[in-house]
Amino acid sequence: MTIGIWVLGDQLWQEQAALASCADQRAATPVLLIESRQQGRSLPYHRQKLVLVWSAMRHFAEELRPAGWPVTYAIAESFEPALRDWVTQQGITELRVMVPSDRPLQRWLPALTLPCELTLVPNNHFLWDAETFHAWSKGATQLVMGNFYSTGRRRFQVLMEGKKPVGGRWSLDQDNRKPPKTGLNPPPPLWFEPDAITRAVMATVEQDNGSQYGAIAPFGWAVTRSQALQVLDYFIDHRLPTFGPYQDAMVTGQDTLWHALLSPYLNLGLLHPLEVIRAAEAAYWDRQLPLNSVEGFIRQVLGWREYMHCIYQYHVDDTYPQSNWFGHHESLPAFFWDAQKTDMNCLHQTLDQVERTGYAHHIQRLMILGNFALIAGLEPQAVEQWFHAAFIDAYDWVMQTNVLGMGLFADGGMLATKPYAASANYINKMSDYCKSCRYDHRDRYGDHACPFNMFYWDFLDRHREKLQSQGRMSFILKHLDKMTDAERQTLRQKAQSWHDQTPKLAPRAIDQP
Repeated sequence: MTIGIWVLGDQLWQEQAALASCADQRAATPVLLIESRQQGRSLPYHRQKLVLVWSAMRHFAEELRPAGWPVTYAIAESFEPALRDWVTQQGITELRVMVPSDRPLQRWLPALTLPCELTLVPNNHFLWDAETFHAWSKGATQLVMGNFYSTGRRRFQVLMEGKKPVGGRWSLDQDNRKPPKTGLNPPPPLWFEPDAITRAVMATVEQDNGSQYGAIAPFGWAVTRSQALQVLDYFIDHRLPTFGPYQDAMVTGQDTLWHALLSPYLNLGLLHPLEVIRAAEAAYWDRQLPLNSVEGFIRQVLGWREYMHCIYQYHVDDTYPQSNWFGHHESLPAFFWDAQKTDMNCLHQTLDQVERTGYAHHIQRLMILGNFALIAGLEPQAVEQWFHAAFIDAYDWVMQTNVLGMGLFADGGMLATKPYAASANYINKMSDYCKSCRYDHRDRYGDHACPFNMFYWDFLDRHREKLQSQGRMSFILKHLDKMTDAERQTLRQKAQSWHDQTPKLAPRAIDQP
Protein backbone atom coordinates (compact mmCIF):
# COMPACT_ATOMS: atom_id res chain seq x y z
CA MET A 1 0.00 0.00 0.00
CA THR A 2 1.40 3.37 -1.04
CA ILE A 3 -0.06 6.57 0.40
CA GLY A 4 0.39 9.73 -1.61
CA ILE A 5 -0.37 13.33 -0.63
CA TRP A 6 -1.56 16.12 -2.90
CA VAL A 7 -0.82 19.52 -1.40
CA LEU A 8 -3.05 22.29 -2.72
CA GLY A 9 -1.71 25.77 -3.39
CA ASP A 10 -3.23 27.35 -0.29
CA GLN A 11 -2.08 24.61 2.12
CA LEU A 12 1.63 25.44 2.29
CA TRP A 13 2.42 24.46 5.86
CA GLN A 14 4.48 21.44 6.87
CA GLU A 15 2.12 20.75 9.77
CA GLN A 16 -1.00 20.78 7.61
CA ALA A 17 -3.19 17.77 8.33
CA ALA A 18 -2.46 15.58 5.29
CA LEU A 19 1.31 15.87 5.72
CA ALA A 20 1.05 15.48 9.48
CA SER A 21 -0.87 12.22 9.01
CA CYS A 22 2.18 10.68 7.30
CA ALA A 23 5.02 12.55 9.00
CA ASP A 24 6.51 9.33 10.45
CA GLN A 25 6.58 7.69 7.00
CA ARG A 26 7.63 10.72 4.96
CA ALA A 27 10.44 8.98 3.07
CA ALA A 28 7.92 6.48 1.68
CA THR A 29 5.13 9.01 1.06
CA PRO A 30 5.19 10.73 -2.34
CA VAL A 31 3.96 14.34 -2.34
CA LEU A 32 2.53 16.21 -5.32
CA LEU A 33 2.03 19.91 -6.04
CA ILE A 34 0.39 20.99 -9.31
CA GLU A 35 0.73 24.39 -10.92
CA SER A 36 -2.38 24.50 -13.15
CA ARG A 37 -2.42 26.90 -16.08
CA GLN A 38 -6.18 26.40 -16.48
CA GLN A 39 -6.75 27.45 -12.89
CA GLY A 40 -4.58 30.50 -13.46
CA ARG A 41 -6.77 31.49 -16.40
CA SER A 42 -10.11 30.83 -14.70
CA LEU A 43 -10.32 34.54 -13.83
CA PRO A 44 -8.26 37.53 -14.98
CA TYR A 45 -6.22 37.28 -11.79
CA HIS A 46 -3.91 40.06 -10.69
CA ARG A 47 -0.51 39.04 -11.98
CA GLN A 48 1.12 39.51 -8.57
CA LYS A 49 -1.41 37.08 -7.13
CA LEU A 50 -0.37 34.40 -9.62
CA VAL A 51 3.29 35.11 -8.87
CA LEU A 52 2.68 34.88 -5.12
CA VAL A 53 0.81 31.56 -5.24
CA TRP A 54 3.06 29.81 -7.74
CA SER A 55 6.30 31.10 -6.24
CA ALA A 56 5.17 30.09 -2.74
CA MET A 57 4.27 26.63 -4.07
CA ARG A 58 7.66 26.20 -5.72
CA HIS A 59 9.48 27.36 -2.61
CA PHE A 60 7.41 24.99 -0.47
CA ALA A 61 8.33 22.07 -2.70
CA GLU A 62 12.00 22.97 -2.25
CA GLU A 63 11.53 23.05 1.52
CA LEU A 64 9.83 19.65 1.63
CA ARG A 65 12.62 17.81 -0.17
CA PRO A 66 15.39 18.33 2.43
CA ALA A 67 12.81 17.52 5.10
CA GLY A 68 12.66 14.01 3.67
CA TRP A 69 9.57 14.11 1.45
CA PRO A 70 9.81 12.75 -2.12
CA VAL A 71 8.21 15.63 -4.00
CA THR A 72 6.89 15.94 -7.54
CA TYR A 73 6.20 19.47 -8.76
CA ALA A 74 4.04 19.35 -11.88
CA ILE A 75 3.44 22.30 -14.21
CA ALA A 76 0.39 21.23 -16.17
CA GLU A 77 -2.47 22.53 -18.25
CA SER A 78 -5.00 21.28 -15.68
CA PHE A 79 -5.21 19.39 -12.41
CA GLU A 80 -6.87 16.10 -13.30
CA PRO A 81 -4.55 14.63 -15.98
CA ALA A 82 -1.45 15.57 -13.98
CA LEU A 83 -2.93 14.05 -10.83
CA ARG A 84 -3.99 10.83 -12.55
CA ASP A 85 -0.61 10.39 -14.26
CA TRP A 86 1.22 10.88 -10.96
CA VAL A 87 -1.01 8.42 -9.09
CA THR A 88 -0.34 5.79 -11.77
CA GLN A 89 3.40 6.40 -12.01
CA GLN A 90 3.89 6.34 -8.23
CA GLY A 91 1.64 3.31 -7.69
CA ILE A 92 -0.51 5.25 -5.23
CA THR A 93 -3.24 3.18 -3.59
CA GLU A 94 -4.54 5.90 -1.24
CA LEU A 95 -4.47 9.60 -2.06
CA ARG A 96 -4.72 11.95 0.92
CA VAL A 97 -5.77 15.56 0.47
CA MET A 98 -6.51 18.05 3.20
CA VAL A 99 -10.08 19.28 2.76
CA PRO A 100 -9.93 22.37 0.53
CA SER A 101 -11.06 25.68 1.95
CA ASP A 102 -13.06 26.52 -1.19
CA ARG A 103 -16.34 24.81 -2.04
CA PRO A 104 -15.73 24.40 -5.80
CA LEU A 105 -12.73 22.19 -5.03
CA GLN A 106 -14.63 20.45 -2.24
CA ARG A 107 -17.28 19.40 -4.78
CA TRP A 108 -14.81 18.59 -7.53
CA LEU A 109 -12.48 16.27 -5.62
CA PRO A 110 -14.94 13.45 -4.73
CA ALA A 111 -16.21 13.43 -8.31
CA LEU A 112 -12.78 12.52 -9.69
CA THR A 113 -12.27 9.11 -11.25
CA LEU A 114 -8.93 7.98 -9.90
CA PRO A 115 -7.24 4.57 -9.81
CA CYS A 116 -6.92 4.79 -6.03
CA GLU A 117 -8.84 5.51 -2.83
CA LEU A 118 -9.36 9.19 -1.97
CA THR A 119 -9.12 10.23 1.69
CA LEU A 120 -10.01 13.77 2.68
CA VAL A 121 -8.18 14.81 5.84
CA PRO A 122 -9.85 17.50 8.03
CA ASN A 123 -8.55 21.02 7.42
CA ASN A 124 -6.46 22.40 10.31
CA HIS A 125 -5.81 25.91 8.95
CA PHE A 126 -8.67 27.42 10.97
CA LEU A 127 -9.60 27.40 14.65
CA TRP A 128 -13.30 26.52 14.48
CA ASP A 129 -14.64 23.23 13.08
CA ALA A 130 -18.18 22.29 12.12
CA GLU A 131 -19.05 20.59 15.40
CA THR A 132 -17.90 23.53 17.52
CA PHE A 133 -19.62 26.09 15.32
CA HIS A 134 -22.94 24.26 15.26
CA ALA A 135 -22.83 23.84 19.04
CA TRP A 136 -22.33 27.60 19.37
CA SER A 137 -24.98 28.56 16.82
CA LYS A 138 -27.65 26.09 17.98
CA GLY A 139 -30.78 27.95 18.96
CA ALA A 140 -29.44 31.40 18.02
CA THR A 141 -32.02 33.63 16.32
CA GLN A 142 -29.26 35.60 14.58
CA LEU A 143 -25.59 34.83 14.16
CA VAL A 144 -23.76 37.93 15.40
CA MET A 145 -20.02 38.29 14.89
CA GLY A 146 -19.58 40.04 18.25
CA ASN A 147 -21.00 37.04 20.10
CA PHE A 148 -18.88 34.68 18.01
CA TYR A 149 -15.77 36.71 18.80
CA SER A 150 -16.37 36.83 22.56
CA THR A 151 -16.94 33.07 22.54
CA GLY A 152 -13.65 32.63 20.71
CA ARG A 153 -11.86 34.81 23.26
CA ARG A 154 -13.18 32.62 26.07
CA ARG A 155 -12.52 29.38 24.23
CA PHE A 156 -8.87 30.17 23.49
CA GLN A 157 -8.33 32.36 26.58
CA VAL A 158 -7.14 35.34 24.57
CA LEU A 159 -6.80 38.69 26.37
CA MET A 160 -8.78 37.37 29.33
CA GLU A 161 -8.66 38.08 33.05
CA GLY A 162 -10.53 35.15 34.50
CA LYS A 163 -13.95 35.13 32.82
CA LYS A 164 -13.81 38.77 31.78
CA PRO A 165 -12.06 40.50 28.90
CA VAL A 166 -8.99 42.54 29.66
CA GLY A 167 -10.05 46.16 29.98
CA GLY A 168 -13.68 45.26 30.66
CA ARG A 169 -14.85 45.43 27.01
CA TRP A 170 -14.80 42.77 24.30
CA SER A 171 -14.31 45.32 21.54
CA LEU A 172 -12.41 48.60 21.58
CA ASP A 173 -13.52 49.46 18.07
CA GLN A 174 -14.78 52.88 19.17
CA ASP A 175 -11.19 53.82 20.02
CA ASN A 176 -9.94 52.87 16.56
CA ARG A 177 -11.86 55.15 14.20
CA LYS A 178 -9.77 58.31 14.12
CA PRO A 179 -9.85 60.29 10.87
CA PRO A 180 -6.46 60.90 9.29
CA LYS A 181 -4.52 63.96 10.32
CA THR A 182 -1.63 65.69 8.62
CA GLY A 183 1.83 64.40 9.33
CA LEU A 184 1.02 60.70 9.70
CA ASN A 185 4.29 58.81 9.34
CA PRO A 186 3.75 55.04 9.39
CA PRO A 187 6.74 52.71 9.12
CA PRO A 188 7.33 51.25 5.64
CA PRO A 189 6.12 47.71 5.04
CA LEU A 190 8.60 44.85 4.97
CA TRP A 191 9.11 43.76 1.36
CA PHE A 192 11.49 41.17 -0.11
CA GLU A 193 13.60 41.24 -3.25
CA PRO A 194 12.49 38.45 -5.64
CA ASP A 195 14.92 35.52 -5.73
CA ALA A 196 15.66 33.30 -8.75
CA ILE A 197 12.55 31.17 -8.21
CA THR A 198 10.26 34.18 -7.97
CA ARG A 199 11.88 35.85 -10.97
CA ALA A 200 11.28 32.71 -13.02
CA VAL A 201 7.59 32.71 -12.03
CA MET A 202 7.32 36.40 -12.88
CA ALA A 203 8.70 35.67 -16.35
CA THR A 204 6.23 32.82 -16.80
CA VAL A 205 3.25 34.92 -15.76
CA GLU A 206 4.33 37.83 -17.93
CA GLN A 207 4.86 35.68 -21.03
CA ASP A 208 2.48 32.75 -20.82
CA ASN A 209 -0.61 33.63 -18.79
CA GLY A 210 -3.69 35.21 -20.28
CA SER A 211 -4.20 37.83 -17.56
CA GLN A 212 -2.99 41.34 -18.27
CA TYR A 213 -4.40 42.82 -15.06
CA GLY A 214 -2.15 44.40 -12.46
CA ALA A 215 1.48 45.45 -12.37
CA ILE A 216 3.81 42.50 -12.08
CA ALA A 217 6.63 44.57 -10.56
CA PRO A 218 7.81 45.70 -8.16
CA PHE A 219 6.99 42.43 -6.39
CA GLY A 220 7.87 42.33 -2.69
CA TRP A 221 5.52 39.80 -1.08
CA ALA A 222 6.83 37.00 1.14
CA VAL A 223 6.92 33.62 -0.61
CA THR A 224 8.19 31.35 2.19
CA ARG A 225 7.15 30.62 5.74
CA SER A 226 10.43 32.09 6.98
CA GLN A 227 9.70 35.37 5.22
CA ALA A 228 6.09 35.38 6.42
CA LEU A 229 7.31 34.97 10.01
CA GLN A 230 9.61 37.95 9.46
CA VAL A 231 6.59 40.02 8.35
CA LEU A 232 4.73 38.93 11.49
CA ASP A 233 7.67 39.91 13.73
CA TYR A 234 8.08 43.22 11.90
CA PHE A 235 4.39 44.01 12.34
CA ILE A 236 4.50 43.24 16.07
CA ASP A 237 7.64 45.33 16.55
CA HIS A 238 7.00 48.32 14.30
CA ARG A 239 3.36 48.58 13.24
CA LEU A 240 1.13 47.00 15.91
CA PRO A 241 1.94 49.59 18.63
CA THR A 242 0.16 52.30 16.61
CA PHE A 243 -2.09 50.08 14.50
CA GLY A 244 -5.35 50.80 16.29
CA PRO A 245 -6.31 54.49 16.12
CA TYR A 246 -5.95 55.00 12.36
CA GLN A 247 -6.83 51.53 11.07
CA ASP A 248 -9.92 52.95 9.29
CA ALA A 249 -8.14 55.96 7.82
CA MET A 250 -7.33 56.38 4.11
CA VAL A 251 -4.46 58.62 3.03
CA THR A 252 -3.19 59.46 -0.45
CA GLY A 253 0.28 58.00 -0.98
CA GLN A 254 0.04 55.68 2.03
CA ASP A 255 -0.87 52.25 0.68
CA THR A 256 -0.59 50.30 3.92
CA LEU A 257 -0.45 52.73 6.89
CA TRP A 258 -0.02 50.49 9.97
CA HIS A 259 -1.83 47.43 8.60
CA ALA A 260 -0.30 44.01 9.12
CA LEU A 261 -0.22 42.69 5.51
CA LEU A 262 -0.53 39.16 6.92
CA SER A 263 -3.75 37.99 5.25
CA PRO A 264 -2.03 36.65 2.09
CA TYR A 265 0.19 34.45 4.25
CA LEU A 266 -2.62 33.26 6.50
CA ASN A 267 -4.70 32.37 3.45
CA LEU A 268 -1.83 30.49 1.79
CA GLY A 269 -1.07 28.52 4.94
CA LEU A 270 2.35 30.07 5.48
CA LEU A 271 1.12 31.32 8.87
CA HIS A 272 -1.36 29.72 11.27
CA PRO A 273 -4.00 31.98 12.83
CA LEU A 274 -3.32 30.92 16.41
CA GLU A 275 0.40 31.71 16.21
CA VAL A 276 -0.47 35.16 14.86
CA ILE A 277 -3.00 35.75 17.64
CA ARG A 278 -0.61 34.54 20.34
CA ALA A 279 2.18 36.78 19.03
CA ALA A 280 -0.04 39.85 19.27
CA GLU A 281 -1.35 38.83 22.69
CA ALA A 282 2.19 38.30 23.99
CA ALA A 283 3.08 41.81 22.86
CA TYR A 284 0.33 43.15 25.14
CA TRP A 285 1.30 41.12 28.21
CA ASP A 286 5.09 41.28 27.82
CA ARG A 287 5.59 44.71 26.27
CA GLN A 288 2.48 46.61 27.39
CA LEU A 289 1.46 47.51 23.82
CA PRO A 290 -1.78 49.57 23.70
CA LEU A 291 -4.80 47.37 24.26
CA ASN A 292 -6.89 49.07 21.57
CA SER A 293 -4.26 48.24 18.94
CA VAL A 294 -3.75 44.64 20.09
CA GLU A 295 -7.44 43.89 20.55
CA GLY A 296 -8.35 45.55 17.26
CA PHE A 297 -5.90 43.36 15.37
CA ILE A 298 -6.84 40.15 17.19
CA ARG A 299 -10.53 40.81 16.45
CA GLN A 300 -9.74 40.79 12.74
CA VAL A 301 -8.17 37.32 12.96
CA LEU A 302 -10.00 35.56 15.79
CA GLY A 303 -13.29 37.32 15.11
CA TRP A 304 -13.80 38.41 11.52
CA ARG A 305 -11.64 35.83 9.68
CA GLU A 306 -12.90 32.81 11.62
CA TYR A 307 -16.50 34.04 11.49
CA MET A 308 -16.43 34.47 7.71
CA HIS A 309 -14.97 31.01 7.28
CA CYS A 310 -17.57 29.38 9.54
CA ILE A 311 -20.50 31.09 7.81
CA TYR A 312 -19.15 30.00 4.42
CA GLN A 313 -18.38 26.41 5.42
CA TYR A 314 -21.09 25.52 7.88
CA HIS A 315 -24.06 27.87 7.53
CA VAL A 316 -24.84 28.94 3.96
CA ASP A 317 -25.91 26.55 1.20
CA ASP A 318 -24.88 26.26 -2.43
CA THR A 319 -27.35 28.95 -3.48
CA TYR A 320 -25.49 31.65 -1.52
CA PRO A 321 -23.20 32.67 -4.42
CA GLN A 322 -26.34 33.70 -6.37
CA SER A 323 -27.61 35.97 -3.58
CA ASN A 324 -29.04 39.26 -4.87
CA TRP A 325 -31.50 40.57 -2.27
CA PHE A 326 -31.78 44.03 -3.81
CA GLY A 327 -32.08 42.70 -7.37
CA HIS A 328 -29.07 44.70 -8.61
CA HIS A 329 -28.01 44.06 -12.20
CA GLU A 330 -25.84 46.96 -13.37
CA SER A 331 -22.64 45.80 -15.10
CA LEU A 332 -19.22 46.40 -13.64
CA PRO A 333 -17.74 49.70 -14.90
CA ALA A 334 -14.59 49.32 -16.97
CA PHE A 335 -12.65 51.51 -14.53
CA PHE A 336 -12.53 48.61 -12.07
CA TRP A 337 -9.92 47.15 -14.44
CA ASP A 338 -8.27 50.49 -15.26
CA ALA A 339 -8.12 53.15 -12.55
CA GLN A 340 -7.27 55.83 -15.12
CA LYS A 341 -10.83 55.63 -16.44
CA THR A 342 -12.48 57.19 -13.39
CA ASP A 343 -12.24 60.79 -12.20
CA MET A 344 -13.67 60.02 -8.76
CA ASN A 345 -10.51 60.43 -6.70
CA CYS A 346 -11.40 57.95 -3.94
CA LEU A 347 -12.04 55.22 -6.49
CA HIS A 348 -9.03 56.23 -8.57
CA GLN A 349 -6.67 56.14 -5.56
CA THR A 350 -7.96 52.80 -4.31
CA LEU A 351 -8.14 51.08 -7.70
CA ASP A 352 -4.71 52.40 -8.70
CA GLN A 353 -3.30 50.96 -5.48
CA VAL A 354 -4.91 47.58 -6.19
CA GLU A 355 -3.46 47.59 -9.70
CA ARG A 356 0.02 48.29 -8.35
CA THR A 357 0.00 45.90 -5.38
CA GLY A 358 -3.05 43.60 -5.35
CA TYR A 359 -3.84 45.07 -1.93
CA ALA A 360 -6.14 47.56 -0.24
CA HIS A 361 -7.03 47.62 3.45
CA HIS A 362 -10.43 46.70 4.85
CA ILE A 363 -12.02 50.17 4.82
CA GLN A 364 -10.92 50.84 1.26
CA ARG A 365 -12.52 47.53 0.29
CA LEU A 366 -15.69 48.00 2.31
CA MET A 367 -16.41 51.74 2.25
CA ILE A 368 -14.94 52.74 -1.12
CA LEU A 369 -15.23 49.74 -3.43
CA GLY A 370 -18.01 47.76 -1.74
CA ASN A 371 -20.00 50.85 -0.80
CA PHE A 372 -19.88 52.18 -4.36
CA ALA A 373 -20.87 48.80 -5.82
CA LEU A 374 -23.80 48.58 -3.40
CA ILE A 375 -25.31 52.03 -3.86
CA ALA A 376 -24.66 52.07 -7.62
CA GLY A 377 -26.59 48.81 -7.96
CA LEU A 378 -23.80 46.70 -9.49
CA GLU A 379 -24.50 43.01 -9.97
CA PRO A 380 -23.19 41.22 -6.85
CA GLN A 381 -21.72 38.27 -8.72
CA ALA A 382 -19.71 40.52 -11.05
CA VAL A 383 -18.38 42.46 -8.06
CA GLU A 384 -17.47 39.28 -6.18
CA GLN A 385 -15.60 37.90 -9.19
CA TRP A 386 -13.65 41.15 -9.53
CA PHE A 387 -12.66 41.07 -5.83
CA HIS A 388 -11.69 37.41 -6.23
CA ALA A 389 -9.48 38.17 -9.21
CA ALA A 390 -7.98 41.47 -8.08
CA PHE A 391 -6.90 40.91 -4.48
CA ILE A 392 -3.72 39.15 -3.47
CA ASP A 393 -5.41 37.44 -0.48
CA ALA A 394 -8.75 36.54 -2.13
CA TYR A 395 -10.22 33.03 -2.16
CA ASP A 396 -13.74 31.76 -2.64
CA TRP A 397 -14.29 31.09 1.07
CA VAL A 398 -13.62 34.68 2.07
CA MET A 399 -14.94 36.56 -0.97
CA GLN A 400 -18.40 34.99 -0.98
CA THR A 401 -19.27 36.02 2.56
CA ASN A 402 -17.21 39.20 2.70
CA VAL A 403 -18.34 40.68 -0.61
CA LEU A 404 -21.87 39.31 -0.98
CA GLY A 405 -22.75 39.38 2.70
CA MET A 406 -20.89 42.22 4.37
CA GLY A 407 -20.06 44.47 1.43
CA LEU A 408 -23.18 44.23 -0.72
CA PHE A 409 -25.85 42.97 1.73
CA ALA A 410 -26.89 40.65 -1.10
CA ASP A 411 -27.91 37.96 1.40
CA GLY A 412 -30.53 40.24 2.97
CA GLY A 413 -28.85 40.44 6.37
CA MET A 414 -27.82 36.85 7.03
CA LEU A 415 -24.32 38.05 7.86
CA ALA A 416 -24.37 41.81 8.46
CA THR A 417 -26.80 43.73 10.68
CA LYS A 418 -27.16 46.61 8.20
CA PRO A 419 -26.03 47.58 4.70
CA TYR A 420 -22.67 49.34 4.65
CA ALA A 421 -23.98 52.24 2.54
CA ALA A 422 -22.61 55.75 2.96
CA SER A 423 -22.44 59.06 1.16
CA ALA A 424 -19.35 61.10 0.35
CA ASN A 425 -19.52 62.57 3.86
CA TYR A 426 -18.03 59.37 5.32
CA ILE A 427 -15.27 59.28 2.72
CA ASN A 428 -14.42 62.93 3.38
CA LYS A 429 -14.27 62.25 7.11
CA MET A 430 -12.07 59.18 6.95
CA SER A 431 -9.74 60.15 4.09
CA ASP A 432 -8.04 63.01 2.32
CA TYR A 433 -9.34 61.86 -1.07
CA CYS A 434 -12.10 64.46 -1.40
CA LYS A 435 -9.65 67.37 -1.10
CA SER A 436 -8.12 66.52 -4.46
CA CYS A 437 -11.29 65.50 -6.28
CA ARG A 438 -13.11 67.49 -8.96
CA TYR A 439 -16.44 66.54 -7.39
CA ASP A 440 -18.06 68.34 -4.47
CA HIS A 441 -18.54 65.96 -1.56
CA ARG A 442 -21.26 68.24 -0.12
CA ASP A 443 -23.45 68.37 -3.25
CA ARG A 444 -26.17 65.79 -3.92
CA TYR A 445 -27.18 66.38 -7.52
CA GLY A 446 -25.61 69.56 -8.90
CA ASP A 447 -23.28 69.68 -11.88
CA HIS A 448 -20.28 68.93 -9.65
CA ALA A 449 -22.05 66.65 -7.16
CA CYS A 450 -20.12 63.61 -5.95
CA PRO A 451 -21.61 60.45 -7.52
CA PHE A 452 -21.46 58.80 -4.09
CA ASN A 453 -24.11 61.26 -2.89
CA MET A 454 -26.33 60.79 -5.92
CA PHE A 455 -26.15 57.01 -5.71
CA TYR A 456 -26.51 56.91 -1.91
CA TRP A 457 -29.78 58.79 -1.78
CA ASP A 458 -31.14 57.07 -4.86
CA PHE A 459 -30.25 53.69 -3.28
CA LEU A 460 -32.19 54.58 -0.12
CA ASP A 461 -35.15 55.77 -2.17
CA ARG A 462 -35.23 52.76 -4.51
CA HIS A 463 -35.06 50.24 -1.69
CA ARG A 464 -36.89 52.07 1.05
CA GLU A 465 -39.46 49.32 1.57
CA LYS A 466 -36.82 46.64 2.05
CA LEU A 467 -34.58 48.85 4.14
CA GLN A 468 -37.39 49.68 6.55
CA SER A 469 -37.18 46.08 7.77
CA GLN A 470 -33.62 46.80 8.93
CA GLY A 471 -34.04 48.53 12.28
CA ARG A 472 -30.70 50.33 12.14
CA MET A 473 -31.75 52.10 8.91
CA SER A 474 -34.93 53.76 10.20
CA PHE A 475 -33.28 56.99 11.33
CA ILE A 476 -31.47 57.48 8.02
CA LEU A 477 -34.60 56.79 6.01
CA LYS A 478 -36.40 59.64 7.74
CA HIS A 479 -34.12 62.04 5.88
CA LEU A 480 -35.76 60.96 2.63
CA ASP A 481 -39.00 62.58 3.85
CA LYS A 482 -37.28 65.94 3.70
CA MET A 483 -36.76 65.57 -0.07
CA THR A 484 -39.37 66.53 -2.62
CA ASP A 485 -40.60 64.17 -5.29
CA ALA A 486 -38.79 66.31 -7.84
CA GLU A 487 -35.49 65.95 -5.97
CA ARG A 488 -35.82 62.19 -5.79
CA GLN A 489 -36.70 62.04 -9.48
CA THR A 490 -33.64 64.14 -10.33
CA LEU A 491 -31.43 61.75 -8.35
CA ARG A 492 -32.95 58.76 -10.17
CA GLN A 493 -32.40 60.34 -13.58
CA LYS A 494 -28.82 61.36 -12.85
CA ALA A 495 -27.98 57.90 -11.50
CA GLN A 496 -29.35 56.25 -14.64
CA SER A 497 -27.58 58.75 -16.87
CA TRP A 498 -24.28 57.95 -15.13
CA HIS A 499 -24.76 54.24 -15.86
CA ASP A 500 -25.72 54.90 -19.47
CA GLN A 501 -22.61 57.00 -20.08
CA THR A 502 -20.05 54.84 -18.23
CA PRO A 503 -18.21 52.12 -20.22
CA LYS A 504 -18.83 48.60 -18.90
CA LEU A 505 -17.19 45.21 -19.15
CA ALA A 506 -19.11 41.95 -19.14
CA PRO A 507 -18.43 39.69 -16.11
CA ARG A 508 -16.56 36.40 -16.53
CA ALA A 509 -17.66 33.11 -15.04
CA ILE A 510 -15.29 31.12 -12.84
CA ASP A 511 -14.24 27.91 -14.62
CA GLN A 512 -14.19 24.63 -12.80
CA PRO A 513 -10.77 23.16 -11.91
